[in-house]
This record gives sequence, structure tokens and C-alpha cells, in this order.
Amino acid sequence: MTAAEPTILATSAGFTVGEHGLFDLTPGPIHHLAAELSGAGETARFCMLHQATGDQEFRIGYTYAAFAKSRYRASHLQLFPMPNHRDMRKFLLEQDVIWVGGGSVANLVAVWRVHGLDEILYEAWQSGVVLGGVSAGSICWHTGGSTDSFGYDLRAFTDGLGWLPYSNGVHYDSEDQRRPKMHEFIADGTLPDGYATDDHAGLVYRGTTMVEAVADREGPQAYELKRAADGTVTETPLPTRVLSQAH
Repeated sequence: MTAAEPTILATSAGFTVGEHGLFDLTPGPIHHLAAELSGAGETARFCMLHQATGDQEFRIGYTYAAFAKSRYRASHLQLFPMPNHRDMRKFLLEQDVIWVGGGSVANLVAVWRVHGLDEILYEAWQSGVVLGGVSAGSICWHTGGSTDSFGYDLRAFTDGLGWLPYSNGVHYDSEDQRRPKMHEFIADGTLPDGYATDDHAGLVYRGTTMVEAVADREGPQAYELKRAADGTVTETPLPTRVLSQAH
């Protein structure tokens, strides 16, 4: 199964965390939406990419543990210390959803380009494989966004894949620098107009058009950020659909 048209789900949302933390993760409503968008439903094939944190084994492990509690079929592609699939293109084009974890968006995109994975992912997107992710896995598809890839103080990342010709702000309500820095970078022209998501919110793109804002609980929102001629930035909350918790 494939999505009806090229689809990206760019989010500040992820797994549902139970009372035992990383030992008690399950796919979240945002993953269920990705599966629905792919057309594959409850048996969707999810491939996880964790290059933003260097393919750490414990992150790969808890991903499998989380998906083991569902009917989804989980797999992963790693690039450290070497690719774990001989034919990355064939493997990725067989997936229903490719989900990218958080971490350093600057390192993520650089490593992808070294391996030619950016070209393969573009082909997968155009072929109807749903691309999605959280944090770095959200910014990467855009022109850029604010990032801590370069240190504790947020800086502008402007070397994203750029398939979505907007800026992207993540963790908008949970980290003090995120909102003012996005406004600053858009106001001075470092980043183009774009969108931002609170933690637990996400954006659905069909082609390069943002068609819906969603959240996995009441409260979190998504926003449109636009620069006016005088350099001021207008932030407009978007109607945000709350996803069902039942699955």
C-alpha cells in the first residue's frame, strides 16, 4: 500500500510513554496516523531511522520493543558503522512508513547525503511511502529551522533537504528559546516563512502543501509564521485536530 500522493508527517510527537518510561513505550496516535496515511493500516511496515543520534543501539532497541506491542511490522536502517542492508533503495521502497527519530538535524542530513540516502528518500516520498519524524526528523524535510545541533544556544539550520520550502520550528512550547529564535530567524531573513509545532503536535503535508495540523492530546497546537514587509513576524495558531487515543 502507498499514500495517495507524496505525504510527509512532520512532528514534535512520538511514542506514548507508559508509567515505566522507556521500558513502557507503545506507538502513539501520531504513528497510527502515519499508518492510516500510508493506506496500510494496522499492518503497516515501519522503518525507523536513528542517524540523528548516531544509530545508538538502545534507541533502536526500544523502538522494536514499542512496536512489538502492536501489529505494525518494524524494521530499521542504520548507517553507523556501516549500512545494515545491501540494497538500501530496495529496502526503503518496500516500506509503508519511514519514521525519523530526533537528535542532531545537521548531522542527520550530512550523513544521509554522504550515503546518497537523500536521493533514495526523495524517490520513496514520490512513490507514496509516508515520510515522518519527530524533532530533527521533522526539520530535515524543510529548508531549515532552529536547532541545538551546534551547541546549547539555538542556531539557525539552513541546509535542510528543502523538499518542503518552509522553515520548521519544533518543541515550540517546551523550550524557552524556540519561539523567540524562530521569530528572530524569520524576521532577519535567515529562514523563510514556515510552521511550528508544540510538543505532541504535528503537520500533514500533501505534496508541498500543509493540509492539516494534528495533536495527540488536547492543548498542543501548530502555528503558521509569516514575515511582513516591515520585518515583523505574525504567528497564527492553526486549527489542530486531536487524534483519537483508541487503537
